[in-house]
This record gives sequence, C-alpha cells and structure tokens, in this order.
Amino acid sequence: MTEFSQLGLSPTTLKAVADTGYTTATPIQEQAIPVALAGRDVLGIAQTGTGKTAAFTLPLVDRLSTGRARARMPRAIVLAPTRELADQVAESFAKYAKGTKLTWVLLIGGVSMGDQVAALNKGVDVLIATPGRLLDLFERGKMMLNGVEIMVVDEADRMLDMGFIPDIEKIFKLTPPRRQTLFFSATMPPEITRLTAAFLKDPTRIEASRPAMTADTITQYVVRIPTSDPKAKRTALRALVGREDVRNGIVFCNRKSEVDIVAKSLKQHGFDAAPIHGDLDQSQRTKTLADFRSGALKILVASDVAARGLDIPDVSHVFNYDVSHHADDYVHRIGRTGRAGKLGQAFMIVTPADDKSLDKVLKLIKMDPQELVLDGIDFAAIKDGPARDDKRSGGRERTGERSRSRSRSSNAPAAEPSEVAAVAAPQPAQAPAQETEAPRSRSRRKARPEAAAVEVAAPAPVVVEAVETVEAVETPRAPRPDRAERPDRADREPHLLQSDRRGDRKAAKDDTQRQGVRGFGDDIPAFLRRPVVVRA
Repeated sequence: MTEFSQLGLSPTTLKAVADTGYTTATPIQEQAIPVALAGRDVLGIAQTGTGKTAAFTLPLVDRLSTGRARARMPRAIVLAPTRELADQVAESFAKYAKGTKLTWVLLIGGVSMGDQVAALNKGVDVLIATPGRLLDLFERGKMMLNGVEIMVVDEADRMLDMGFIPDIEKIFKLTPPRRQTLFFSATMPPEITRLTAAFLKDPTRIEASRPAMTADTITQYVVRIPTSDPKAKRTALRALVGREDVRNGIVFCNRKSEVDIVAKSLKQHGFDAAPIHGDLDQSQRTKTLADFRSGALKILVASDVAARGLDIPDVSHVFNYDVSHHADDYVHRIGRTGRAGKLGQAFMIVTPADDKSLDKVLKLIKMDPQELVLDGIDFAAIKDGPARDDKRSGGRERTGERSRSRSRSSNAPAAEPSEVAAVAAPQPAQAPAQETEAPRSRSRRKARPEAAAVEVAAPAPVVVEAVETVEAVETPRAPRPDRAERPDRADREPHLLQSDRRGDRKAAKDDTQRQGVRGFGDDIPAFLRRPVVVRA
C-alpha cells in the first residue's frame, strides 16, 4: 500500500488528508493523483467505493492553490449526475481545502438561485454542479466558462443513463480546449467511449479493478420467494430488515412509486424508515440523507438515481427489494456497503418474474450468491393482488345480477289497450299485475293504435275543467319531502315547469275522485295518463 506522502501532494493538502484519518491511498488514488498533478488528462474506470472522489479532489486542490478567481469566471468545474452526489463532492472539497483560501459553490436544482448567483458574482474557484443547473445559470448570463482550467466529470455512465450526455458535450464546447480533464466512470459503454475520444487529449487510462466486479468484503445472498405478489415481497423484506445483525441499511426499488409504498409499509410495521427519490423536495432529501448518515435514521428506501455514488461510510446491509433491470445497477447498489475495508451484506429478493434480470446479474458478477431460505413464512397464505381481484370480480358478479334484474324488468310484456281501458273503468276490486311497470314504458305508447284512436276522440272540456278546478281551489300544501327521500322527476321532465306538474297531478286526482275510481289510477302521474272515454 502506498501512503499519501509518496504521491507528490503539498504539505497543506497532506495535513488535511491526515486530519480525516486516512494514511494510505487506494489503488485508484495511487495511480490517478500523480498523473493529475502532472497536468495530464485522466480516464479513470473504477466502481463506487474505491475512493475516486479523493482521486480527483486532492490534485484539484493542489493545482488551484495558487492563483485567484475572478467574478463570474470559475477556474474549475466538477459535474455530478445527482444533487446528492454533488453535495457529497462539496463536502469532500471542504475537508481537503480547509487549509487553503480556495472558494467553491454548489450549483444544484431544487434550491434558490439567489445565494448561488451572489457567490458567482464574488468569484469562486470551483463550481460543483449538476449539468442542468450549470447550463441554466450560464444561459442567464450569470457566469463565463472561458477561464476554466480543470474539468471533472464524475459518474459518467450514470450521466448517460439519465440523458445528460448532450449537456456534457455542450459544457465541454463552452470551456477552453487547453483545459485539463479528469473523467471517471464505473463502466465504459460505447457512448462514453465516443465522448472521451472527442474531448480528452491523450488520456492516461486507469482501471482500479475489473469493470463491474463486486467487492470481496460484501457477502451476497439470494432470497427466492414463490410468488410475485407485492405483499409477499414486503413480508420477505421485513423479515430481512428485522434480522438481529442489521445495524442500518439501504433498500433499493426500481420505481419511485414503489419507494414510497415500501417505506410506508416499513414504518407501519414499526421500522425506522424513510424514502428518498428524485420527486421529493430537495430540502426533504437533504434532511433524510443527513439523518441516515448521522445514525438518526436506520433504513433508507431509495431509487437508483438518488443513491448512486453516495458516500455513506458505514452501511451494514443493502436490500434489493426489486432485482435491478440493468446488471450494472446491482453492482452500484451493493457497493453502498462493504466500503473502506469494512464488511457488509447484500440481499436480493427474487420472484418467478425476475429470472431474466437475475441471469444478467449473475453473468456480470461471475459468481453465485448464497441461497437464503426464510423460515416461518407461509407465502401461499399471503394474498394481496389476488384478494383485490376477487373483490373486484365479486363486484362484477353483483353488478351483473343487478343488470340482469333491470333487463328482466325492461323486457316485461306490454299491457294490451284493453287492459288500460279496464284500469280507467270503475272496478276498485281489481288491481293489475303490472302495477309499476305498465304505465312507465314509453315504447308501449307507440305500439297501441287502438289507444291512440281513443285519445283522439276524448273530449277536451274534461282537461280544461280539471285545470280550472285546480286554480279555484286553494288548499294548503303539505311540506315537501326532502330531495333525498323522494324521486326527483325534474331531471326526467326538464321541459315542464314545476307548477304545471303540480297542477296536472291535482287535476288528475280531482278527476278520478269525481269518477269514483280508487286504486291503481291514483298512483299514475298525469303526464303518463291517457284520456279515455268511458262509454255507457
């Protein structure tokens, strides 16, 4: 192992490193720091947890220690894919540059621009930024990039996954060609290779370890469950999180929505858990991360983007609630534990639907994790999605029964015209069988030619006398029942005024009383009744 004092760093920087407690350099630091101090471009290929943040921060501090920044003209840029990673780089820079007069500013979204613009106006040596906020401020005229001497790109493969490569290319073109570039990535897909070929000048390629290999300090487990039911997965996760040796841990989910569900489930079952993903407010994300680092929070439920590259030095466990869609993400996930020589454990919950994703992971890491069986859990008895499906199907069956009942009612045989005439005749002892349905069928009116003929022959004075009788008689109206207790025919008769409908009903009642008819005719609204002639 090589000590930092052998890498050519200045005494001031060495003292800052010693204050952090580190004495020996990691392989990526050992190879990258001397090359960067010499002013050459570096292409570093190293997985997270290998110390690459210090590999570019320490030479950056040394090379910028002489000189002075001018207003709105930063001397160096450090680009990170996420706000959390940018904030982590800023913390490292603060530790290693505390013995110098260097200034820096953190440019990330989700916070006010006011303080950031004020710092830029005073002049800063280093911008630590996410690509979007940096370009936003540049396009607003708040900075100039023609004075950049060193440019650092961290987690370049994650930049590719998040769609930042066009922004990175634009920033490269805005900076002077003579700049020094320190470029770091855990993997080298073709698009990243093209980018480095276009913007790096004869870089020194440094590989701290074989790409996408997991650390030997991490013990990996596979937990197979026989169902893809979400409730079964959450039950298995609680069994793992509740193990006695779990001091703290990070739970990874593939989707942001799943992050919130899992975190809520853990909290409801008594676990100290909180979510972190890109849709949360930046202040909430910062507080959650700070609580987890300080030990105030035990379980962090995260998406890949939110937790990529986070330097949390002492995470005992990592739980893959979902098998990652991309095999590289699995390596980065479990890289949150087993850092700096410490031991860690990683668990992966696997369902029958995860076979393809699991095969990709196993091919990449070139090893078989240990199989762990969860005892005491009857997964066959756990029902989440199917139970809801049963309820929905039951609802459909009941709805179908109601529909069939309505269909039977609507398909009831229509009354013949002779039956209608019999209703109007003075026969109080008889009540028709179709008491509710017969008068309500509108289609029945079109199919009765005899009834239509009778209606034409009906004398008009009968209706006129009924209306006049209603106008002449003033009787107190009974209190109207509440709308919820009576059928509202106003919705079915918008063309009739309320007073007209009241008059029709009263006229019909008086008319039937004069004729001595009681029974079924009293319940028929006036607008449904047909004037008929009762022949002697």
